[in-house]
Amino acid sequence: MSGGVYGGDEVGAIVFDYGAYSTRAGYAGEDMPKYEFPTSVGVIEEAESMEVDDPSFVPDKKYFIDTVNLKVPRKDMELVNYMNDGMIENWVVFEKVMDYSYKMHIKSDPALHPVLMSECSWNARARRERLVELMFEKYNVPAMFLCKNAVLSSFANGRSTGLVLDSGATYTTAVPVYDGYVQTKAIVKTPLAGDFVSMECRKILEAEGIDLSPPYTIAEKEEVAEGQPPEFKKKKDLPEVTKGFQNYMIKDVLQDFAATTCQVAEQPFEKEEVGKMPGVPYEFPSGFNRDFGEERVRVVESLFDPSMIKDVPQNNTGGMLGMSHVTTTSVGLCDIDIRPSLYNSVIVTGGNSLLNGFTDRLNRDLQTKIPPSMRLKLISSSVNAERRFSPWIGGSILASLGSFQQMWISKQEYEESGKSCVDKKCP
Repeated sequence: MSGGVYGGDEVGAIVFDYGAYSTRAGYAGEDMPKYEFPTSVGVIEEAESMEVDDPSFVPDKKYFIDTVNLKVPRKDMELVNYMNDGMIENWVVFEKVMDYSYKMHIKSDPALHPVLMSECSWNARARRERLVELMFEKYNVPAMFLCKNAVLSSFANGRSTGLVLDSGATYTTAVPVYDGYVQTKAIVKTPLAGDFVSMECRKILEAEGIDLSPPYTIAEKEEVAEGQPPEFKKKKDLPEVTKGFQNYMIKDVLQDFAATTCQVAEQPFEKEEVGKMPGVPYEFPSGFNRDFGEERVRVVESLFDPSMIKDVPQNNTGGMLGMSHVTTTSVGLCDIDIRPSLYNSVIVTGGNSLLNGFTDRLNRDLQTKIPPSMRLKLISSSVNAERRFSPWIGGSILASLGSFQQMWISKQEYEESGKSCVDKKCP
């Protein structure tokens, strides 16, 4: 296949990166994704006014995609996430998202652009084949390639070998990459990630009686004397929203709270020392404003010390490994020959890793756990967007390389060998 046909100077390849929290896409060769929007999609079933006797009748559904459409309160709108455990599960919603992406953001015919897509390192063969079939049959793409997101993250950081610690929304995963290939047997996952932090924040704030009303419910705030609870007027005539939508909007507030105030302690949590920490002010949408001190450290300490988790019996925290424990366990499952090179390139990515002090604490904890003969090197971009979008950036680099152009699965190859060609061409 000639290098100039796909992804060369004439036509740019499109890179898609799917996560549990958001979806990113853009043209290969660019620094950042062209757009990002939530992976969750609003769905309303339109009930027919007239009664239908046909038992096979399926009511129409309306889909609300992208931040602008999703965050408008609508009656009976359920929120659906097409991802589950890092893999595409709801294919109907996924197709709607792809249709929307091409129509509203890319604004180009899918048949003109090769597509590189990221996938989780444990993606099932059947789902990979179905994705390839969908892209070639429905969207008629000229060529495509599937690549593990851990491999893309390591490429984005200029490495072909390293341990990728990706702390995202639903999971924190440690994935060893050696010479551009994922060591599948050594993948380790823990549910201690962004959603867990949001949940812990909610427990602490609700226990203190803080109102977490999301912005869409508030009409105006009223001034009150200092130290008094805030007063605000709620919007009238709001539609009856579902519990899922309300929780999603509250989670938005909690994520902003965590990103603004939370701080990972430099060393294991000591209540006496933390009490001396200066407070950080935060104002909630309701107008309530106060300084947070010890809470902002305690809420994220569980990421590194799972024994701090209160509501789970101690014998059930076995699957909840701390950040350093996930890293050392994953390396320990690899061949002894490659362990030094993995410890020498521990790549930290994911939105949850942007918590203040995350990498410093991880570095400190790992130094005390790894053998003295190993040399530890933590690689983490100081640019927040680069850490959040590292799989996309790696895909952008890869798809624009001249030497990569013979790697694509072409339309011709797909027509000759069918969807099973994905296992041969995409390791």
